[in-house]
Amino acid sequence: MRALLSVWDKTGLLEFARGLEALNIELIASGGTSTALSEAGIAHQKVEEVTQSPEMLDGRVKTLHPKIHGGILADRSKSSHLADLEANGITAIDLVVCNLYPFHMDPSVELIDIGGPTMVRASAKNHQHVGIVTNPAQYDTVLAELKTSGTLADATRHQLARDAFAHTAAYDAAIVSWFDQGGVIGEAPNATDAVVPPTLHLSLDRADVVRYGENPHQIGARYRLHGTTTWWDGVEKHAGTALSYLNLFDADAAWRLVHELSADANGAPAVAIIKHANASGASIGTSFVDAFTKALAADPQSAFGGIVAVGGELDQELAETIAAGPQADVIIAASMTPEAIATLVARRKATRLLSAPAPEALGLSIRTFGNTALVQNADELVVPVTDWRCVTKRQPTAEELRDLQIAWRVCARTTSNAIVIARDGVAVGVGAGQQSRVVAAGIATQKAGDLAIGGAASSDAFFPFADGLDTLTSAGVTAVVQPGGSVRDQEVIDAADAAGIVMMMTGERHFRH
Repeated sequence: MRALLSVWDKTGLLEFARGLEALNIELIASGGTSTALSEAGIAHQKVEEVTQSPEMLDGRVKTLHPKIHGGILADRSKSSHLADLEANGITAIDLVVCNLYPFHMDPSVELIDIGGPTMVRASAKNHQHVGIVTNPAQYDTVLAELKTSGTLADATRHQLARDAFAHTAAYDAAIVSWFDQGGVIGEAPNATDAVVPPTLHLSLDRADVVRYGENPHQIGARYRLHGTTTWWDGVEKHAGTALSYLNLFDADAAWRLVHELSADANGAPAVAIIKHANASGASIGTSFVDAFTKALAADPQSAFGGIVAVGGELDQELAETIAAGPQADVIIAASMTPEAIATLVARRKATRLLSAPAPEALGLSIRTFGNTALVQNADELVVPVTDWRCVTKRQPTAEELRDLQIAWRVCARTTSNAIVIARDGVAVGVGAGQQSRVVAAGIATQKAGDLAIGGAASSDAFFPFADGLDTLTSAGVTAVVQPGGSVRDQEVIDAADAAGIVMMMTGERHFRH
């Protein structure tokens, strides 16, 4: 049996090579792999000794040779192939161990490998006869099977081949992405192509199979972009049942919102309670207990079965406060004290308790339906508060401006049509996912109740008529922020002036579907 080794990632290489050597498998190696084996005293042939051709072109050509690829690609079930091997003095290669440089880490023309992907693909194509190992994590399985049976099972070779094609696909995707960002030319593409290039090549690694999909009869999983990590990879689960698709979806929304709220308030304690990816309550407080209490009071009924996100440490006092409230599906915080975990586990055995690092920046948004995909860049709040325009006679107070900013942030993260009312640093009324903006305003004022009096409201898009604004002012709202841009903007501004309220315009819309 013959094995060819040529790897960039040398994790576990020497142990694996020694294991192959102990099984009397003849080893061939190229380049840096050969050097590593030599330094470890592991007997092998260099590729150039097999090919009788030296490496050339600064190593660009070394494995691209009939004595290598003939040995890999020969179909041992065909007598004509075996005759070709014999006639050309080629020995078959039964195992290829090859992984490629992670191109996305330091892209350049010189790191576009040719020989490596060619060997990997050739081996995977001929997987009926050749095992192709592309990941050090496969070493133990392969070695154990070789020790037990002296060969690799058909199913093993099939799985290895599948993983090999995924390996080269990820490599090619990284190269295409580099070209899309300018590549060797170094010139940035036009603004559109930079975000939505002519073709999109994503390589995703499955990170977790979740409890179930959006509904129990659906299968779901979490993936991450190949070669990256996400904040979810740093999550520590302390207790509770397995996470489902919607647990992850809603918890991600909650975790991002609570960090945004805290950042807007210069690091103040923030808590968000999320249901169906929308806030039922969100608050900036003097402490996390204060913030949670206020967020919960905004809509305690909707908080049942929701996500509680705490933008800092969850301690014993906060745990007692949360445990006295409605059942939460997930509680997530930057950290949790052992006493807090014990308290929550004793009161809420099924609740998932998570501690997590800060979320990474959002990337492309991709939605699929059938054979169609819609792609866009992330919806960020681009216009700072200092650039908002006050279009009414009355100017906002400092307190109104603070509440307008909270309402605007929560509204941008709420399903459209959306109206959010905030007062005293708390989102007290959320109208989400309505076909009518007037209905959304009605829901928000109903949820806010008397807290709408003196509150600040946000609309994710412009008011097409004054009726939605009238609903808010009738409930006692004294300040409103909206994008503007309607042909009836002046009519709406006049209505705001007639009501004696503040109206700010941002110039940016935040629809969320």
